[in-house]
Amino acid sequence: MTQRISVGGLQVSQLLFDFINQQALPKTKIEQADFWRSFEKIISTFSPRNKTLLEKREDMQQQIDRWHTTNEYKFSDYKAFLQDIGYLLPDCEDFMISTSNVDEEMATMAGPQLVVPVMNSRFALNAANARWGSLYDALYGTDAIGFDNGAEVGTTYNKVRGDLVIAKGRKFLDNACPLSQGSHADAVAYTIEDRELKVALESGQLTTLADNAKLIGFNGEQASPSVILFNNNGMHIEIVIDKSSQIGGDDKAGISDIILESALTTIMDCEDSVAAVDAEDKVVVYKNWLGLMQGDLSEEITKQGKTFTRSLNSDRQYKGITGQDLSLKGRSLMFVRNVGHLMTSPAIIDAQGNEIPEGILDGVITSLISLHDLQGNSNFKNSSAGSIYIVKPKMHGPEEVTFANDLFNAVEDMLGLARYTIKMGIMDEERRTTVNLKQCIYAAKERVVFINTGFLDRTGDEIHTSMEAGPMIRKGDMKSAAWIGAYEDWNVDIGLRCGLSGRAQIGKGMWAIPDQMANMLKTKVAHPQSGANTAWVPSPTAATLHALHYHEIDVFTQQQSIKQRPLANIDDILSIPIEVNPQWTINEIEQELENNAQGLLGYVVRWVDAGIGCSKVPDINNVGLMEDRATLRISSQHMANWLRHEICTKEQVMAVLKKMALVVDKQNSGDPSYQAMADDFDNSIAFQAACELVFEGCAQPSGYTEPVLHKRRLALKVQ
Repeated sequence: MTQRISVGGLQVSQLLFDFINQQALPKTKIEQADFWRSFEKIISTFSPRNKTLLEKREDMQQQIDRWHTTNEYKFSDYKAFLQDIGYLLPDCEDFMISTSNVDEEMATMAGPQLVVPVMNSRFALNAANARWGSLYDALYGTDAIGFDNGAEVGTTYNKVRGDLVIAKGRKFLDNACPLSQGSHADAVAYTIEDRELKVALESGQLTTLADNAKLIGFNGEQASPSVILFNNNGMHIEIVIDKSSQIGGDDKAGISDIILESALTTIMDCEDSVAAVDAEDKVVVYKNWLGLMQGDLSEEITKQGKTFTRSLNSDRQYKGITGQDLSLKGRSLMFVRNVGHLMTSPAIIDAQGNEIPEGILDGVITSLISLHDLQGNSNFKNSSAGSIYIVKPKMHGPEEVTFANDLFNAVEDMLGLARYTIKMGIMDEERRTTVNLKQCIYAAKERVVFINTGFLDRTGDEIHTSMEAGPMIRKGDMKSAAWIGAYEDWNVDIGLRCGLSGRAQIGKGMWAIPDQMANMLKTKVAHPQSGANTAWVPSPTAATLHALHYHEIDVFTQQQSIKQRPLANIDDILSIPIEVNPQWTINEIEQELENNAQGLLGYVVRWVDAGIGCSKVPDINNVGLMEDRATLRISSQHMANWLRHEICTKEQVMAVLKKMALVVDKQNSGDPSYQAMADDFDNSIAFQAACELVFEGCAQPSGYTEPVLHKRRLALKVQ
């Protein structure tokens, strides 16, 4: 039983109460009594509004369901119906966002973005420190360099592979920081003289940079620098020279590494990538966020028999090329992603005996914790501009954005902050937000700093919204459907027309295959080409490799060109990806079900049994994929849709789930703590959770998986 303490009309978990009073509030200059009094007022004011918005979501969904079951589909009639019920709103006036005090990492720089579960302190530290990464390490340790012809990775350094890495590094330098003559591959010495880089080549020729403005700093002596710092497309590059090292000692110019500015920003996630179901879990989340905001988060790590403490990196210091000292941030600029409007939390019970909305809890507590950064109670600075950055996911339309904006107003008043100190990231991953994106941005035009697209959640909502329209096309065909391309373009088009360029981030989705970096290098360049000044990556290594794309593409120049194209067609976005005349074979249906079921079970069993909200889960072909609740949403909704339209039977789906449970059990057989589902299907809480997500999928609010996962995880914790 949760121990609670009465605070005004609230019943607060003792764990949360003690954390706030003893750890979060001290040094903020806010009195405990004032905090709890104001918090209760926010809860009583915003909880009823939150409930009303959720009821509107459900009522609108029921109207859409009824329309599909009682009308013959005709696009013009369907669009008019959506307008009649207020799902598709009239256009609003043209405007430009006025967000101020935005850090350069999201306003005027373009680069990769990490998303990590803040509940895992090691992941959080790794992500925060991923602002800088070794290009040599990223290439050497991944398939970005092939493994053939003697270039395999072994237990000791492979010079054949190392030479390929070095050659690729020199080619990158030639593209990002070209010389007036010759190639970096032919350099034998680098010096700095009269504020210019002088490069001696093997031929005896002395050359300079084609654009010396790219040279901005160095360390060591000008005649023999140990680090040379460049800026290209707003991103920084270090050439590290160390002839005493193994790599540098074997290099003509003594170069031991190339360090790239990598993850400019990181989203510390309280939402889809965590499994936080009660006060105990929420306190873990908030403690780690507090450690990041106070700069003292650390983790003891053991690798290869050695134990060390990982903590936040310091800033990087240089001698500026013009003579002044130069300091660059050593850490990624951190957002915190709060949960959406749907879920409630047992951490606090209100005066009416109800769990409070978890989004309100997150909004208040993560902002309170962020005060430590703003007030200087930290070893490091997160926001140089004095802002708090909160990503709000799963909002449906501008009314829900307005609600979040009003909540942030109230939190600012509570904490004594100037209006619009709290900045908002709007995730464009729900269909009603997409088709009304301009109106959503308008609702937070003074504080918006981020919009993005995301294939998985957006597809999950696409399926649920049109559940009654008919059977959906196969999941693998979704990325070539008309709506998805229009959606991706629309997000950028609307963002640019609303003035986000130079003020805010326009983001793209995750690369979900962390072991396929060669494939990522070939394909993810499409994100900066699309006009997005950030895109999600699954690891610090991926951030360093994806950073190469932002040296290749000047995103802000790209955005100016994209501004001239016609607006994407909203009719394409509203097209429903159903298979009008399904002709799938029995084998094709079985294959689709198995693919969905295996991924679903592989994720759910970790979530429910181990409390792991995001991890690399092997798919049906044993390819590791980064999975979170968004991937679960699309898989469960797709299966529910095919059941609803009798593409398959309940018996068939159950047989597939049991078959795939055996596969997942085998994939996890090396984990001594793993509880096999197939040992006892009826009593496996994880297996029953997966079944509920599929067989009751049509009834899940907006197709979300959280209600089922939370209920089952809580049941397991009690057990």
